[in-house]
Amino acid sequence: MESIIQKNGSDIHLITNSPPMLRVDGKLEAVEGIPSLNKDQAQMLIDPLLTKEQKDYVKVNKEIDFGFQYKDKGRFRVNVYHQQGDIAAALRLIPTDIKTIEDLLLPDIFHKFTKFKQGLVLITGPTGEGKSTTLAAMIEEINSSRGEHILTIEDPVEFIYKPKKSIISQREINKDTHSWAVALRSALREDPDVVLVGEMRDFETISAALTVAETGHLVFGTLHTASAAQTIDRIIDVFPASQQNQIRQQLAASLQAVISQRLVPVTSGGRMAATEIMVAIPSIRNLIREEKIFQIDNIIQTSAEHGMMLMETSLMGMVQRGAISKEVALAYSSRPQEMKRLLGM
Repeated sequence: MESIIQKNGSDIHLITNSPPMLRVDGKLEAVEGIPSLNKDQAQMLIDPLLTKEQKDYVKVNKEIDFGFQYKDKGRFRVNVYHQQGDIAAALRLIPTDIKTIEDLLLPDIFHKFTKFKQGLVLITGPTGEGKSTTLAAMIEEINSSRGEHILTIEDPVEFIYKPKKSIISQREINKDTHSWAVALRSALREDPDVVLVGEMRDFETISAALTVAETGHLVFGTLHTASAAQTIDRIIDVFPASQQNQIRQQLAASLQAVISQRLVPVTSGGRMAATEIMVAIPSIRNLIREEKIFQIDNIIQTSAEHGMMLMETSLMGMVQRGAISKEVALAYSSRPQEMKRLLGM
């Protein structure tokens, strides 16, 4: 754990027949001087992370997610699981200090997203692309700037917020509540102003989050999607066909913004977020209602005055600033033909 903190890495992997591995700047590297772990050595490293109740849970359910505080140096989101019959673990480092929107070099429009009084703001992208860090920056800005009740529902709790102008309730799945859907239904009776949903993974959770957003609350959530248009499709597709029209209407009414994010290696070392930003202006809402999601990219591309941009526009800006190479921009683009056009390739 000391190694990952010193290297400012993101993850530790403990797996039998492999040395402990660290992910630094998106790449895996072995911990120097430690050979491959056998079954007993892996068990010996993982056991101290677990309480007796958690060990019993893993024996029955084969896997568990939880948070682990390492001294006063850092907090880890831990997944203990089994592979090939042996125990293994993946630990994600959650920094102690919450970075600001400026620290993360995010576009200024992110400040606007924190000022919404109600509606749904979604941060999307693959696992490990900085969604939690971006969300934490926005939640901390609200915490620092106005008196609200901020309620987070997470699995597990990641960043720990210290109350400033706001009060904060942080609820962890399986510790403080039994499920996402139950916690969201209860949220309406807990007088929140802002609700953070750690992951919108099924139709019950998404439906409950939409209801909370519709009833005058600001809801932040995450999904594992690669673009704004794909996010809209994913939300609608998780519902049975008989409910999809209703969900389109709800989503069109309550959605405020979708941010898709990728962490891109920069030439100076480290990684920086490239972002795709969709703001729910009237034309976007109409496309959602009318089932014309395929036209959303065109609206994003032609609405820079509203703060919108495709991922490729963000990547092109990074190329122009000298932060990344053309090759990196192309590798991280989800629309390679558009990226090549912008790059003049």
